[in-house]
Amino acid sequence: MTRTWKAFAALIVGLALTLLASAPAAAHTGKLKLTVAGDGADGVTVQAVYSDGHRLDKVVRLTLTAAGPDGRQVGPLQLEPAAEGQGFYASGPVLSPGRWRVTVSAPAPHKSEATAQVEAKTAQSPPVPAPVAVTAPADGTRAAGPDAGGGWWPIAVAGLVLTAAVVAVAMLVTRRRARPE
Repeated sequence: MTRTWKAFAALIVGLALTLLASAPAAAHTGKLKLTVAGDGADGVTVQAVYSDGHRLDKVVRLTLTAAGPDGRQVGPLQLEPAAEGQGFYASGPVLSPGRWRVTVSAPAPHKSEATAQVEAKTAQSPPVPAPVAVTAPADGTRAAGPDAGGGWWPIAVAGLVLTAAVVAVAMLVTRRRARPE
């Protein structure tokens, strides 16, 4: 009879732990907190987290609309998850240069919306490095230095041969000592 009670008590404790462990996941209902910003060029980035501050643990279909200068409109566009991690979304290059009013919305069950002013700029590319002049010595000899090519490899080969010889001698000495007479 005590075995039955112990098994029943273990079952009850197991069920209680299972229900308590799933409670935080159930807490992630309701609105999302959306942070909208420009990507430094002509796109938009969005960070989405649960309203309690926890990271987003699933993909949510966010929609972007934007109103720009001279009455230009963009969207509605569906945002794709970005490579930066969970809860990050990126639009790619969708805005032309100027100040845009960008609105991002999430559908139910996490119905949320956020609006931000974004300054879109033309994407910048890094400056081209200046060419470096390479000159040979006037007398036609090779330049000295680490890139002179030819001075280091004989030393490396000699070091390898010396290392192999030391290992071979050590093996012979230990083999002779281990041999019974």
